Amino acid sequence: MKQTAFVLTLVLLSASAGLAAQTPSFSSSLVSPESSLDGAGGQVSSPKGEASSSNLLTRFALGFGVSPLGLQLAATTNLSKTMNLRATGNFFNYSTNFNESGISASAKLSLASMGVSADFYPLRLPIRISPGLLLYNGNQLTATAGVPAGDSFTLNGTNYYSANTNTATGATPLNGNGTLALNTTKPAFTITTGWGNQLPRKGHLSFPFEIGIAVVGDPKVNVNFGGTVCLDQAQTQCANLQGTNPIAVTFQSNLTAQVAKWNSDLKPLTTYPIISGGVAYSFHVR
Repeated sequence: MKQTAFVLTLVLLSASAGLAAQTPSFSSSLVSPESSLDGAGGQVSSPKGEASSSNLLTRFALGFGVSPLGLQLAATTNLSKTMNLRATGNFFNYSTNFNESGISASAKLSLASMGVSADFYPLRLPIRISPGLLLYNGNQLTATAGVPAGDSFTLNGTNYYSANTNTATGATPLNGNGTLALNTTKPAFTITTGWGNQLPRKGHLSFPFEIGIAVVGDPKVNVNFGGTVCLDQAQTQCANLQGTNPIAVTFQSNLTAQVAKWNSDLKPLTTYPIISGGVAYSFHVR
């Protein structure tokens, strides 16, 4: 159902909103446009006594940021006058509850990823282009679901009822679990552009901002249900979903069709958005 897919997407967006609410925002306007890039094209040489940023691995920066990938830690070093190497780690957990077509679910969004990118500065301004890879991507949504005994729910346009507990027949209410994987492409290619050099020539602090995408592949929904379902409220036509009776077979067929619709509705998440801002502190090592 498109409504369920919409709810899953809202979980992602609300998690990102929660990050923004918990973390101070940093404005790229705090970076002075007059501050020359460390090693940008056409740079003058460093003042006497200052380590030259054109030398390989002479400067490092540690940074913190926030994006739809989670809270971000970053480490950056210089490779040449116009290129830095940046490694990032992202993590965040977010939980929520929702109800869709009579099915109540408790969902947890788990974000965990690690990546590396090359920051190219082709101009004298601190504007960069950054291709990279998510070398590890464990981003996924997990959920447990259930329907109270006697309540109705809809699956692929078909109305069902969750059975009452009956020790004599072994009937139990509907229950289930599911996952939404956001990591079918491994490793995932990333491409971003941004403002701010984490290795500024003057000073130690920078406030980098970037926007782009991670090509994580098609989202993959997997759902399993157990228990007993009925076709009527009086519960005269019921079946255990582990059986091979016509009711169970039809239910599993409707579930397969519904999962296919959810996967189709979530296609936009094939390219996962990256919009991040943060702060970094740089230092010389030699």
